[in-house]
Amino acid sequence: MAASALAALYLRNGLLSSHITALTLVYFFGGALSWPILVPLARRFARHRPTSARFAAFFLALSIGTAAITAFLFAMDYRWFYSRWHAPFGSLIWIFQFLFTGASAVYQFAILGLTLFLPLGLLCLIAVSAYLARRAP
Repeated sequence: MAASALAALYLRNGLLSSHITALTLVYFFGGALSWPILVPLARRFARHRPTSARFAAFFLALSIGTAAITAFLFAMDYRWFYSRWHAPFGSLIWIFQFLFTGASAVYQFAILGLTLFLPLGLLCLIAVSAYLARRAP
């Protein structure tokens, strides 16, 4: 996923970004953390199903799960940046600030961040889903 994000950024603006390292790490860990969680989960639901159903299970689990985990990491990075201006931990105002900062970060990721998966991420997703569908029992 990091390679897909880098390829998208290269195609957009030639990697001219001051946040290239942070973006690469968010997308790398989004993909890396989703794999050990989502592949066993998809295998559990796809067990003893036809190949097309296994492909759909892997495709849906990996696409939705990777986007969700990457959005979560993006939201936590966003939250970390804005935390210096937030109320003290545990207060009611802090809870609202945490929720709305996270929600706005996920929204921003959905609008701007999901497109970074498209050059290579979709091709990798199709190839990996097909491989796992054929390999699974």
